[in-house]
Amino acid sequence: MKNSMPSGTAKLMLTLVSILCSLGMFGQPIMSDLLNPVQVKAEERVENMKGKSIMVFTPHPDDEAFSMAGTLALLARNGNHIQVVIYTNDNRGSLDLTMTRERLAEIRRAEEEKACLAVGIPKSNIHWLGYEDGDLEYADPKVLRGDVARLIKKYRPDVVFSPDPGSAWVQWHKTDHRMAANITNDAFIAAEWHLYYPQHLLDEQLQPFKVKEVYFFYSQQPNYEIDITSVFDQKMKAALAHVSQYEPSLSKYTPALDPKTAEAVTTRFTQLHLCNQGKCLERFRRVE
Repeated sequence: MKNSMPSGTAKLMLTLVSILCSLGMFGQPIMSDLLNPVQVKAEERVENMKGKSIMVFTPHPDDEAFSMAGTLALLARNGNHIQVVIYTNDNRGSLDLTMTRERLAEIRRAEEEKACLAVGIPKSNIHWLGYEDGDLEYADPKVLRGDVARLIKKYRPDVVFSPDPGSAWVQWHKTDHRMAANITNDAFIAAEWHLYYPQHLLDEQLQPFKVKEVYFFYSQQPNYEIDITSVFDQKMKAALAHVSQYEPSLSKYTPALDPKTAEAVTTRFTQLHLCNQGKCLERFRRVE
């Protein structure tokens, strides 16, 4: 882990990364102030769970890496069974004028598999819903909610992670994020009450299931934080696996990560996760 600022040309790259962050490169707030922290017994804290079923719903390949890869590394290390459900293939996230959607979708899939492997999640546990980047909000919400509810019934998670749908305001500036957050939240009800999608029971014998514990990432009102210091290096491996989303590959794709970019991004993530205070943190809004 690097806690000092890079020098020379890397400073320029860091400036670029910081600008991209401010423009929403990472999509949502990585770290907001902790508000009214909930009190949870040590044995009941999510990062201490062992042998449980965990589900993560993410709008794009990379959102869970940026927001909670450290937590995923801890959960995987503790022998939990983690399923990652990705709404879109992120096939439009490139400024390279020679890039095609088909090629980018393949690149993003490979990057996601590498990122998940870095925190201990095999590619067999990644589930792609297959929607195109930027089009999730135009999908049939009833069908999409049913797809998510079905997966919840199938894997019966002890804990679910999802983007925060917010409360009294719309905080999402990306349509995919807004739709993924709301659909996942709506699917909790649809999974519990079997008459929303009776075919799941009739055709597949999938019993209804009540989601009991949820941790919302990308939250502007986090009330729960996890110390990821021991796995921060794994988090960085996961985040840096998404080469196509950083310059110079964002503008002209190359599969090799520029060392100066890696240094600048690591420095930026160190700042975002408050690593200069002696430990690195990830924050969520916990609800039951």
